[in-house]
Amino acid sequence: MLQSWKSRAGKRWPRGQRFALTPAGEAADRAYAEAVREARALGRDLLEAAQRTWAEPLALLPADAVILGELRHGRRSAQELARALEDCGLGIAEVRGAVDRLTDAGLAEPAGGAPQHPIV
Repeated sequence: MLQSWKSRAGKRWPRGQRFALTPAGEAADRAYAEAVREARALGRDLLEAAQRTWAEPLALLPADAVILGELRHGRRSAQELARALEDCGLGIAEVRGAVDRLTDAGLAEPAGGAPQHPIV
């Protein structure tokens, strides 16, 4: 019935909280780009394997690299990320989940203005 009132899993960041890459996130973004570049010429199966190989040690999903790449362009909120990626079929729930995983892995961090901790 009141689906919008159901609490979502994961962290609850302040509205408008922006996120930025950490130095580890910048390194992970470069490592992902290199892995994809090397695997692309070898076929789809090896590309997907390279994406999983990159993601698993970081406790990420391979699709989280898309969010990581979007943060390369500067500080962005989850809403801004979702708008930028709506053509990819990523909704706000997927973006928030990815942001949570990226912050947990130390690859992204809260940035600027808003409080820098999740609301509990």
